Amino acid sequence: MYKYIALIALVVCCSFYTPNKPIDYTQYVNPFIGTQGTGHTFPGPCMPFGMVQPGPDNVDNGWDYTSGYQYKDSIILGFSQTRANGTGISEFGDILLQPFVQNNSNNFGYTYSKASEKASPGYYTVTLSNNIKVELTCSERVAFHQYTYPSSNANLLVDVQHGLRFLTDSLVLESNVTIEDNHTISGYCHTKNWVDRKYFFSIQFSQAFTTATQLPRKAKEAAPRYILAFALPNKVLQTKIALSTVSVVGAKNNLQKELPNWNFTATVTHAKATWNKYLSRIDIQASLKQKQIFYSSLYRLCIQPSNIADVDGKYRGADDSVRIAKNGEYYSTLSLWDTYRAAHPLYTLIVPERVNGFINTMIAHSKAAGFLPIWTAWGKDNYCMIGNHAIPVMVDAYLKGFTGFNAEEALQQMIQTTTQNHINSNWSLLNQYGYYPIDSLDNDAVSRTLEHGVDDYCIAVMADKMGKKVLANQYYKRASYYKNLYDSTTQQMRGKDSKGNWRMPFNPLMATSPMNNPGDYTEANAWQYFWTPAQYDVQGMIRLLGGKDHFTAQLDSFFSIKALNPNKHLGQEAMIGQYAHGNEPSHHIAYLYAYATKPKRAGELITQICNTFYNNTTTGMIGNDDCGQMSAWYIFATLGFYPVNPISGYYVLGQPQVTAATVYLPNGKKLSIQNTSKASVLLNGQAIKNYQISHKALLRGGLLVFPANRD
Repeated sequence: MYKYIALIALVVCCSFYTPNKPIDYTQYVNPFIGTQGTGHTFPGPCMPFGMVQPGPDNVDNGWDYTSGYQYKDSIILGFSQTRANGTGISEFGDILLQPFVQNNSNNFGYTYSKASEKASPGYYTVTLSNNIKVELTCSERVAFHQYTYPSSNANLLVDVQHGLRFLTDSLVLESNVTIEDNHTISGYCHTKNWVDRKYFFSIQFSQAFTTATQLPRKAKEAAPRYILAFALPNKVLQTKIALSTVSVVGAKNNLQKELPNWNFTATVTHAKATWNKYLSRIDIQASLKQKQIFYSSLYRLCIQPSNIADVDGKYRGADDSVRIAKNGEYYSTLSLWDTYRAAHPLYTLIVPERVNGFINTMIAHSKAAGFLPIWTAWGKDNYCMIGNHAIPVMVDAYLKGFTGFNAEEALQQMIQTTTQNHINSNWSLLNQYGYYPIDSLDNDAVSRTLEHGVDDYCIAVMADKMGKKVLANQYYKRASYYKNLYDSTTQQMRGKDSKGNWRMPFNPLMATSPMNNPGDYTEANAWQYFWTPAQYDVQGMIRLLGGKDHFTAQLDSFFSIKALNPNKHLGQEAMIGQYAHGNEPSHHIAYLYAYATKPKRAGELITQICNTFYNNTTTGMIGNDDCGQMSAWYIFATLGFYPVNPISGYYVLGQPQVTAATVYLPNGKKLSIQNTSKASVLLNGQAIKNYQISHKALLRGGLLVFPANRD
């Protein structure tokens, strides 16, 4: 089942087949999708897997503004250089710049012309109410701003204190900022918000500033804010802001290597061309609306993880030590509880050249921190969410034949992570009871038990593949602990105390969440977490319920029982019965019908989800994008298959959402997908059995044909 050939060419050269006639796929990307409501996306420019993401900030705190932006907001505070895509907590927002002509109030927020606001991959522009046109672009590590003022008299706010905050009123712990000359400001900041981190920067200006005035610091401020005055002969000011996790020297080196000249147009052109290299890896035949949703999803998928190594390969690790990254790659913004499900499996198919770097990053992080990353920002772990889901990502890469990392070393870090107690994981307690007792763990007891099962299963399979049978059996046993929480009377995974007593009272429709309503489940309820073990042991779940008919009935109930007062802050968003597409624990469940007595129901639900919860508007994403996971789900759904078990090497078939699609694979191969009226699913003329298709088979390319209405 796991006998994969090492795909050396796939991970080394990645010579993708490309269509004969170049197509500008960036024309279909709308960066404003998901910027209004709970999508928490942002419209500013970025590069694929790049370090910087300059863009507008409307507000610097609050759950609605985790990316700093909401489309309907009428005020722009300024333009900061970093942010995350579609997260549930704020971070970054480093170094805010705001151009102005005159300001007597020290309130630098300005209204703006909504009609003037435009965005495309690698470019953003808006005209503020002070008649200043702002244009943004970037390279991987350097933000590039261009301001066109209404007159030669120009001012610029440089706010180093600014940041996107979460439950804190003071972001910067310390700073050291130097005005080197009238073209350059450099320094560093030590901040503490979601993570405790350091960033270093160098800001350069195309024109010399005539004066630099530091504004008085407010209470608890630890970084400066400057007003710079310029006399601009052509009314245009350009500025480049280079960042580094390592040093000011590193930031300057990044700037010199990536953007040595002041050619804004060339930088935009380069960014667009780079994005087209990624977007062109899949071509779909669809309506304009579908293309906009699809390619915007593919765009968001490739925003992160972010390579935070400098151009010389140096990075600051989890233990604050500076090291050299293998192949110059060290990735952060790893939202693993979300992305292990679909985003990372999708990277192995369409962005394989990044996968080894992801795994080497996880190994390096574990060596520095003592356990594998859980959720990292700027190389530091915020320990948000549960489970240790770097593990399925690493195992998936190993089983698919990626060889650019040390497999023994990877397994060693997995074992260390799952045997030595650390934050969110108490192995002593789990091993003692075979589950987390609710009287020993005051939060997430059921969800943590179930999430650990996913990771334990992954380690077991990898150990099995490597011939380590004793180790494999130990982890297979732990992966079956979910059965200890199955209550046959309610047919749910239910909290249990250390004496074996069930949680009382028990309402399977009541959602809980660590921050908003603590309980046994993580941003979900019992119905939604019931299906977690089905990611890796669907046959065990069928037996647990008493056979396929009962399994089907459980699915039918799940998709039909009405939600009670759904609360988006508890993961209850984009609902179909108890199915909550707005949060990740539900993402695989529609595909489970492939194992039931109603396999056709899967395609019906997938089509309903795509048509109901995705759109090409600012509110076109219901639920945080969560660093590309929501986008990855849509991409897989559009193509017609999904990785229910992320490490199995198999995808479960659904129903394509377009007439035809072509996936351009490494080594000149391509996979053509057609949605026709034939009686069965065929790959190169051979019928696909059991509603599953292997990753290995897809990589061979050829023609995959779906019936338009498959039974």
